[in-house]
Amino acid sequence: MGWKPDGRLTAAGKELEYSCFGPAPDTAPTILLLHEGLGCTALWRDFPHALVGATGFGVCAYSRAGYGQSNPCDLPRPPDYMTREATVILPEVLNAIGFRRGILMGHSEGATIAAIYAGSVIDHRVRGLVLMAPLFFTEDSGLAEIARAKAAYETGDLRARMAKYHRNPDIAFRGWNEGWLHPDFRDWNVADVIDYLRIPVLAIQGREDQYGTLAHVTEIETRSYAPVDTVILDDCRHAPFVDQRQAVLDAVSEFTQRLERIEAADVLAG
Repeated sequence: MGWKPDGRLTAAGKELEYSCFGPAPDTAPTILLLHEGLGCTALWRDFPHALVGATGFGVCAYSRAGYGQSNPCDLPRPPDYMTREATVILPEVLNAIGFRRGILMGHSEGATIAAIYAGSVIDHRVRGLVLMAPLFFTEDSGLAEIARAKAAYETGDLRARMAKYHRNPDIAFRGWNEGWLHPDFRDWNVADVIDYLRIPVLAIQGREDQYGTLAHVTEIETRSYAPVDTVILDDCRHAPFVDQRQAVLDAVSEFTQRLERIEAADVLAG
């Protein structure tokens, strides 16, 4: 496919939109961005450009099926849809963009997918994880917030706002909302993937996160055998890269610099 600013790739039979920024994988490491449950490539806005500037890495983002301008997904989503995204679709995305070495950086569901991939798939190209507001299990407070989002979509302006970014906002919203609120999803828990992480992790969460408590970060800290750096941000809700953008950029820059020093030391030692 090659490293192009914008394009479409095919994964698991679906055409997915993607955008790439900065240096190509053959000249620098790559950060692959994985969006949240109502996100898409366009909703990262100019954050990918800022990441390139902060890290010197190339950055690529894609929209999962059902989001943005990608092909629609099949509804209802199965309860394990994040695991399927991580183990079936993400490997094809990484290959399609020519990923050689770098990190997975996810937000919310995207962070969950990144963690599942690193804990389930042997891929030595992935040297680290940045997990913003990760979700590993359901909580009553988060489910209540998702239920409130349903009311905002049906009676407020949320649908109109989503229609600016998603070809089919109903599929995007229902895939997320109905999936999380399905009775079978209440017992969803993928925290066991943390036990299998063997690469450094940077976990970032807002102290006022309305969708997940700090229990998710604590789960990473207590279960991971790999090094974990934690950044808890005040005056920050569920989207740290929006609410505390510079703090996130600083933390990711420091994290990637450390990974590069480790990489250089390993090369010299070899």
